[in-house]
Amino acid sequence: MPFLKLHRNVWATSVASFLTDVSSEMIWNVLPLFLSNVLGARMTVVGLIEGAGESLSSLLKVFSGFLSDRYSNRKKLAVSGYGLSTVAKPLLYFATTWGTVLAVRVTDRIGKGIRTAPRDALLASSVPTDQRGFAFGLHRAADTAGAFVGLVAAGAVVWLTQRGGLELERATFQTLVFWGAIPAAIAVLVLALAAKEVGTSRPTSRPRLTLEGFDPEFRRFLLAEAVFTLGNSADAFLVLRAQERGLSVLGILAMLAGFNLVYALLSVPAGRWSDRLGRRRVIVVGWLSYAVIYLGFALAEGVEHIVPLYVAYGCYHGLTDGVARAYVADVSAEDKRGTAFGLFHAAIGAVALPSSLLAGLLWQNIGPSAPFWIGATLALLATFLLLAPFSRLTTARRL
Repeated sequence: MPFLKLHRNVWATSVASFLTDVSSEMIWNVLPLFLSNVLGARMTVVGLIEGAGESLSSLLKVFSGFLSDRYSNRKKLAVSGYGLSTVAKPLLYFATTWGTVLAVRVTDRIGKGIRTAPRDALLASSVPTDQRGFAFGLHRAADTAGAFVGLVAAGAVVWLTQRGGLELERATFQTLVFWGAIPAAIAVLVLALAAKEVGTSRPTSRPRLTLEGFDPEFRRFLLAEAVFTLGNSADAFLVLRAQERGLSVLGILAMLAGFNLVYALLSVPAGRWSDRLGRRRVIVVGWLSYAVIYLGFALAEGVEHIVPLYVAYGCYHGLTDGVARAYVADVSAEDKRGTAFGLFHAAIGAVALPSSLLAGLLWQNIGPSAPFWIGATLALLATFLLLAPFSRLTTARRL
């Protein structure tokens, strides 16, 4: 069985991600509801908090990725990043202003910025090329299965504390934060005890936000990914769109659970398809499905439209998240792999803040459907950039 042949690092990172997402999904998916319903924050504030955290996180990944290459310390950086996020989350229990939420969210995202590129590089270096899509697919499936479990747990907490209320209550949020801290702490222990450092050769240059020396196909993908991300605002706006259409807090959690179930079930098959058929083909299918789904969100008139669209949104993530990481590993050299993953996430982070701020402004000044029209349009443009005939084709390897 292919599962039995995988390196221990695939399992260690997958279990750690599973537990971390149990924790995160109990908290972060209801954070926009906490900001809006309890703290009375405006849509632009929601966009600022989500975008600032993601931008800082992604920009940090290029440096943590480089350091993991230079000092062969991918495991240590990954464990440190998970640890910082674990320490930050419980502080939300005491939050009474959106400024406090911003500080906690940014600290958590700093932790993610430290861990993600080294963890992805550690995983990529632990498996051969023809298993890379499968390994990353398994990792994303475990991560998303954790999200599903976390959302089910969050739903149980909401049901026990406030039943089917339309708006989130402070006491409910505090309960979610308390219980969500436990699996996050266990995740740090699992990674620290079970993962094994994989040796790498060390680059001699200093960390720079530059694409010099990287494969043209890698640079091409970064451009397309950045354009796509400009229209891919924080999922907080999807949650608020569901509430705006009349879905209760408990209904939102059930919808998110369905989304993560689809995401988890599709991630491993998508990774194996990319091993056999090529990474770009699978990514293109995912981006096109995203465009169709976002058009649906723009046109949605009620809960009966929002719920199936959000569940189908899991298809986009399942098709692209693990495959994109495998693609980055394919088009980067071993001694620059951590840096490549850092640059990949930095390209996303560079536009995450303007993307979410733009979505907030469009929502407030034009209407709730406006961000989704923009998202669908930019997804189609990104697909064109990835497939454009002037893109350099790589014939030496199957991508």
